[in-house]
Amino acid sequence: MMKIIVLIKQVPGTANTRMDPKTGVMIRDAGETILNPLDEHALAEAVVIKKRNPGAEVIALTMGPPSAQKVLREACARGADKGILLSHKAFGGSDTVATSRVLAAAIGKIGAFDIVLAGEKATDGETGQTGPMTAALLDIPVVTFVHRLEVNDNHINARRILEEGVEEVRVKLPALVTVVKDINNPPLPTLRGYITAKKLSFPVWGPAELGVEENTLGLKGSPTRVVKVFTPKLSRQTTFYTADTEEKMSEAAQTILTALQSRGLMGEGDSYGS
Repeated sequence: MMKIIVLIKQVPGTANTRMDPKTGVMIRDAGETILNPLDEHALAEAVVIKKRNPGAEVIALTMGPPSAQKVLREACARGADKGILLSHKAFGGSDTVATSRVLAAAIGKIGAFDIVLAGEKATDGETGQTGPMTAALLDIPVVTFVHRLEVNDNHINARRILEEGVEEVRVKLPALVTVVKDINNPPLPTLRGYITAKKLSFPVWGPAELGVEENTLGLKGSPTRVVKVFTPKLSRQTTFYTADTEEKMSEAAQTILTALQSRGLMGEGDSYGS
């Protein structure tokens, strides 16, 4: 039986993204949270693979606070068969390295699998590092930026979108694949899906269940640090000119021309519009 694991993440809605200015850590309880949009595409692709392989199983895996059960429930409404929540206070403040340790340990605990799918990146961190790092810790191949995927018995054929063009690769399973939004158009969850998902319960795994040392997790186990968080400040000196007569229009135009010339944006001899 084919086993497909999908890595998903609960992220703040764009308008609710906030950082702790002292620790540089994202505030996870700062308002409404959603399923990472790019993970929707990974889930949809997992369901497509499942339909093409009768008996296949899709497992949604997420790391986060207890409230992250929300995205597991949505994943199951979208077609995942089960979900697992990785949650413990020791996980708080984990960077991509510490997060990948937890995910890799959880995948190892799940046991034999065929393919791991994930979104290209998360909208909160925008690093795109967790998927490849998890694959490295599992010692399996990784294919990133995939927008076409074909899964066979023991290998995958994937097409990647790169800056220079398109690359086609063939990789043996098990493997980890990160997908871009162009791979599919995720359908909306159905009412039946929501009803089914509402009845599900999700196991919660912490360091003890995963067999990982707490000093390798969270802030202690994170080799990278956010040293400063600030909001860019834009300062503009704006002057408004009101010209309600032809004479004032000419004066305003000359004032603007002089300002542009003083900033080196127009030369003294330029005669644009003349």
